[in-house]
Amino acid sequence: MVSKAQKQSDFEEGRGYSRTDWEDVSDNPEWTVQDFADARPFSEVFPELAESIRRARGRPSVEQPKRQISLRLDPDVIDAFKATGKGWQGRINDALRKAANL
Repeated sequence: MVSKAQKQSDFEEGRGYSRTDWEDVSDNPEWTVQDFADARPFSEVFPELAESIRRARGRPSVEQPKRQISLRLDPDVIDAFKATGKGWQGRINDALRKAANL
């Protein structure tokens, strides 16, 4: 087993973690062979959460797939839609659909 002092010396700056983050988790014990043998898959322990993660990944399935294009918009228009939060691209699509009377 690696001592706490040895673990602390393994910290490398610049990987998105601070020294404080490193110290907060440095007292986690090393897994034993038995810990690995007793471990179960995440999807088995938390099936509903695993399914929600699985559904949330990737492109949504739709009957009529959307096409990717390049479109130049004024920065203030983009900023206004982004300010409305997640899903702002879909709201631009909805606004264009309404403007096209579709």
